[in-house]
Amino acid sequence: MIFGYVPLAQAHLDKSDPSPPVTIKIIARRFEFQPKTITVHKGQPVKLVITSVDVDHGFAIRDFNVKEKIKAHTTRVIEFTPDKTGRFRFYCSIYCGDGHEDMEGELIVTEEQSSSDDASRMQVTFDENAPGVVIVESNGERIRIDTSKKTVTSISPRPEPVEEAMPQTHEEQEAARVADDSRKRESEPYDYRLVNVPTPKRVLRHSLNLYFTHRFSEPVRPLRESARDLLGLDSFSVSSLGLFYGITDKLYVSAYRSPLCQVALCKTIEIGVGYHWLDEGGRSPLALSTYASMEGDNNFTGNYTYNLQAMLGRSVTKYAHVFFSPAVHINSNGQHRFNPKPEDLFLPFLPEATIQLPQHTVSFGFGVDVRVRPNTSLLFEYTPRVGFKLGLIEPIFNDSFTAIQGFKQTTEAEIGFGIERRIGRHSFSLTFSNTQTTTTSRYNSSNFGLPPKRFIIGFNLYRRFFR
Repeated sequence: MIFGYVPLAQAHLDKSDPSPPVTIKIIARRFEFQPKTITVHKGQPVKLVITSVDVDHGFAIRDFNVKEKIKAHTTRVIEFTPDKTGRFRFYCSIYCGDGHEDMEGELIVTEEQSSSDDASRMQVTFDENAPGVVIVESNGERIRIDTSKKTVTSISPRPEPVEEAMPQTHEEQEAARVADDSRKRESEPYDYRLVNVPTPKRVLRHSLNLYFTHRFSEPVRPLRESARDLLGLDSFSVSSLGLFYGITDKLYVSAYRSPLCQVALCKTIEIGVGYHWLDEGGRSPLALSTYASMEGDNNFTGNYTYNLQAMLGRSVTKYAHVFFSPAVHINSNGQHRFNPKPEDLFLPFLPEATIQLPQHTVSFGFGVDVRVRPNTSLLFEYTPRVGFKLGLIEPIFNDSFTAIQGFKQTTEAEIGFGIERRIGRHSFSLTFSNTQTTTTSRYNSSNFGLPPKRFIIGFNLYRRFFR
């Protein structure tokens, strides 16, 4: 008798009917999704129940036009139907920290289930409290067949519980916080600068960051030659201080002051604004930021220079990153103020002694950061430039030393190396470079005209507040 009702059940389960969605629960936390791999069938609706357990995250699958925001400690349901097979990347689409680019997973879409697959997934159970009643469950649908009354009834599918939040005990919350702090410490790939060359590291929203640089003036020499000055550590030094603030996770502003004072350059204040365009990973093979600033001497009262700069970065391996930072410096020799002037010298110029230096500069900063321990990196950078080049201008005297018959400029491109240690929101770098200058328009040249084999000791110090 039951065979007379099998065609009705088969009609109800016909493939032309919409398939019920498959429900998959995903946990989003810095800097991973759990699970990282999801397998579904082509043409079968998918319901993703995604819960963020820490901060705001995004979930995106570009191939299926999926892009949603999951707020901190809430759950969001995302539904879509995959219409093609293959392997597709999903990723966090909202910046959530320095390990954001590693927060990704894979969606695997296989061919639509065959009828044999459907049959193998069909479950048949008998109602012990009602003889002659069979419950058939297949592909998320349940049908009740009563052989005594000759009836077929559809039963609502078992509801999938969806949690809008994941309550945790105090111990679980503390463990999650410790784990999150550990991830953040380990995820710092590089800092905002190498020695002088900037990197495209993102400035976090509402974070206030302090940047302090210190450069001595005497080059390192063998101890027998500089024992009195202790490798230059007893020489005069320049300490510069800056602050930068993240208005959003992309836009930031900065202010920086260098007290360095020499001919045509003194007490410079630099004010700038930067924008972070791209993180490495996903759609971009590079990290990219841009920066524009204005420098003024004598506490921003004159001799203005204008800078436009790009910062690009790319990982070579998990532990090594390379950087390129081209920049244009407009009016770096504004008013030709670095050209020698008769009134600045004690002897007259001969007509042939005139020297005209270019007015603008273009620089090309190259750098490498290699992580040798979880929080320790080795740094190297080199900045060639064209146009105006800061350095030393020395007079050439006539035979009787009564007049200046010419000038000789000594200039060298900036080069530097160092070792950096990062601990949480704090980083310290011991640096060796051939220049004291640290503002954007000046760090590309050695203000001492030091060749690459001669370095001065210094250090950089960063500290992040409020975030």
